Amino acid sequence: MRTLKALSALLTYPSGDLIEALPDIVNQFASDPLLKKADRLALSELITHLGDGDLFDRQEAYGLLFDRTRSLSLHLFEHVHGESRDRGQAMVDLIKLYEDGGFSPTIEELPDFLPLFLEFASTREPQEALDLIAQPAHVLTALSERLAKRQSPYQAIFQALMTLAKAKPDAAALAALRAEPDPEPDDLEALDAAWEEEMVTFGPDATSSCGVEGLGPKLRQARRPAPGLEPVPGAGPRTTIHHSGNRT
Repeated sequence: MRTLKALSALLTYPSGDLIEALPDIVNQFASDPLLKKADRLALSELITHLGDGDLFDRQEAYGLLFDRTRSLSLHLFEHVHGESRDRGQAMVDLIKLYEDGGFSPTIEELPDFLPLFLEFASTREPQEALDLIAQPAHVLTALSERLAKRQSPYQAIFQALMTLAKAKPDAAALAALRAEPDPEPDDLEALDAAWEEEMVTFGPDATSSCGVEGLGPKLRQARRPAPGLEPVPGAGPRTTIHHSGNRT
């Protein structure tokens, strides 16, 4: 799906190449019947924001928004796995999924980086791609709400993703994310507290259930305890990804 590829590009660090590609991105959104008129309008405002401003200003703003504030991290597993072993194994499984799909990333990023995940989804058949982006619906919704609170034009990307996925986020998982701290980038003490966690480990002792079916719970399950929302003992993920079959 070329629209997912375009959304992935818009969500990357602003660069000269991205600015040059903006007209093509505009044309892609205009030709996609799955996007709503409101989505196209909001995306157009983001594109205008990126194209009309000073590139260095846009780069600085991007870093403050996504790289400094944990609550707006573009790494999916930051939001869904509080236990380091779970998060590390989820990374391993996601790498395996990319490899099995013949996907070789051209950027040096962690596998759960959302633009990279969207780029992978864009290489799949349409229904499989939509099923993939529906799995972290609660994360996409939480990020959309946090960006809307800051009146950021980047909110348009998450709004469009939810339109495409047509997925209702898991209520409990979304409530847990909503309860997490959401500090502003100039609140250094709050930022330090939010980023404090155990080290991520990738160990050979962790067993893997690779493939789309194994990835589903890892993308959908919110494991980090949130203030006032302790996990129910024995509770587990209620939804899994179902593979749509081999590509032809």
